[in-house]
Amino acid sequence: MNLFRAPEPVPTELLKNSLFLAGGIGIGAIVPDWQSELIENFRDTELTLINPRRDDYPTDDPGALRQQIEWEHRHLKAASAISFWFVAETLCPITLYELGSWANRRDEAGQQKPIFVGVHPDYTRRADLFIQLSLVRPEVQIVDSITELELQIRAALGLPHSI
Repeated sequence: MNLFRAPEPVPTELLKNSLFLAGGIGIGAIVPDWQSELIENFRDTELTLINPRRDDYPTDDPGALRQQIEWEHRHLKAASAISFWFVAETLCPITLYELGSWANRRDEAGQQKPIFVGVHPDYTRRADLFIQLSLVRPEVQIVDSITELELQIRAALGLPHSI
C-alpha cells in the first residue's frame, strides 16, 4: 500500500490504482480519525490511498484553507476511485458537496468514476443521502460501517480479502 497525506502530491504513476478517502477530517471540529482504520485495513494491498487528513493542520496560516481545498480538488479528480465516509459528529458539508459533484460527473469517455459510500448509523442526514444517491447513482450501495466499506471497495476493485 502507498499512502499520501495532504499536502504532499501523489506521483502520477501511482494514480492508476488509487482511492481518495473523502469524509470528515476535523478542521475546526472534533471528528474521529476514521481514515486510520481504513488505511490499516488496506495495508495488504497495492492500492494508493490519498488521505486529506493532515497530521498537523496549520490553523494559524491564512493560506492553509485554500491550499487544502486545492489539494483535495486535484486529488479527487486524479484518483481512480473515491470512498466517502459520513461521521456522526458533523454534517460534513464539504463531503456532501464532493459526493454530489462526483456522483454526477462523467469523464471524456462518458464513464463515471467508481464511488463507495458509507454512512455512520447516527449521521443526521442519513435518509437524505440514501434518497439523493438512489436518484443519481442507484447502483451505489450505501454501507453502515468502515468494515463494510472496506469489503465493498475490495470486491469492486478486485482486491484480495484481508486475512
